[in-house]
Amino acid sequence: MNLLEPNNTAASFRDIVKREISKEGYKINIVGLLASEDPASITYSNYARTGCEDVGITFNLITVNPDSIGRILSEVNSDNTIHGIFIYYPIWNDYRDAEIRNMVSPHKDVEGLTSYWISKLYANDRFDDTEQRNKAILPCTPLAITKLLQETDAYMPYGLPFSGQTITVFNRSEVVGRPLAYMLSNDGARVFSFDVNGGVVVDISANQKEEIAVTRREALIKSDIVITGVPSKNFEKIRADELKPGAICLNFSSVQNFEEDAREAATLFIPRVGTMTVAMCMRNALQLYHNYHQIS
Repeated sequence: MNLLEPNNTAASFRDIVKREISKEGYKINIVGLLASEDPASITYSNYARTGCEDVGITFNLITVNPDSIGRILSEVNSDNTIHGIFIYYPIWNDYRDAEIRNMVSPHKDVEGLTSYWISKLYANDRFDDTEQRNKAILPCTPLAITKLLQETDAYMPYGLPFSGQTITVFNRSEVVGRPLAYMLSNDGARVFSFDVNGGVVVDISANQKEEIAVTRREALIKSDIVITGVPSKNFEKIRADELKPGAICLNFSSVQNFEEDAREAATLFIPRVGTMTVAMCMRNALQLYHNYHQIS
C-alpha cells in the first residue's frame, strides 16, 4: 500500500505560518467555544489549541452552556482584541447549529463555514475586495483535502490544477462534502457528489446548470480520485473491483470507508486529513488577520 500521511505536509504549512507570525511580531488571538461534551469536539479543540500554540497564536477555549452560546458569541464577535473564532459542533445537532454557524463574524471565521464565505465559494469569487488583495476564506477541511491532493500526480501546477480529472466524493454535507465538490469543480474537475439519496454530477467547467443523477457504479469506474467522508459503519465500503485502475483514494471520516483490498489497489491512499485541517485553520487565521485586523 502506497500511503500519503498528512503530517509532513501539515507541518510545512504550519512552519510557513509560524515564520511569518514570528518575523512580523503579530499578536493573533483566537477563541474556541465548546458547548457540548461530544468526544470528537473535545479532541478537535485540543488539536486546535496545540496547533495555535505551535505557530504562535494565542488560543483561549471557553466552555459554555448551549443556551448561552449565542450571547457569548455576540460578545466575542464585537471584541476587537479577538481575531478568530472556532465553534465546536454538534451543539444541538439540528438546525440551530447552522444558525449559530452563521452568527460568526465572517472576519473572524477561521473555519470558513459561514454562509458569507460558502456563497463566495459557490460563485467562484476568490477575493473579498475589488482590488483583489484580500483572498476569500475557504472551509478548512475541504481546503486541507485539496492541498493534500496537490501532493499527488493528479495535480497540475499550471492552469486549472485538476483539469481533466474525474473525482467522486462520498459526502454532501454543507460543511465539507458539498463545498469540496465545488472547490474541485472550480479547479477544473468533473465531480460525482454522493449522499444517502444517491449521486449527482457537479461540473462547473462544462457550464452545467443542473445537477444530473449518477450511480455509484458509474461514478467509481470513471473516477481518477475517490474521496470518502461517511461517518457511519453502515456505509457499504468501497471495494477494489469498483475502482478505476490507478485511482487515488482518500478517507477523511473517522470510520474507514474503504475495504482493505481497495486500499491495497489504490495507486496512493491518504488515510486521514485531521492534522491538515488544523493547519488550514491556522492559515485562515493568518489570512483573516492580514485582511481585517492588521493595524497599518
